[in-house]
Amino acid sequence: MIQNFLSMNGYGLFVWGSFAITFIACGLLYYKTFKTLKKYERDFAKEINELSSERKKIVIENSKIASQVLSSSSKTI
Repeated sequence: MIQNFLSMNGYGLFVWGSFAITFIACGLLYYKTFKTLKKYERDFAKEINELSSERKKIVIENSKIASQVLSSSSKTI
């Protein structure tokens, strides 16, 4: 029964191969997107850290994203 399901009347190789290619492609896309996001977060944190302390406080208070990026970048450093 399981053998019939896996072979899918001779088309199993194509079906399971397609699933494997799809999962690998989605995994690579996720990895690339995650890596790019972390790069942009580092660049943004570096840019915020170059601001004066008064301006930095204003930006952090007004921007939820800036506070999240700074809190996540301080954890990784």
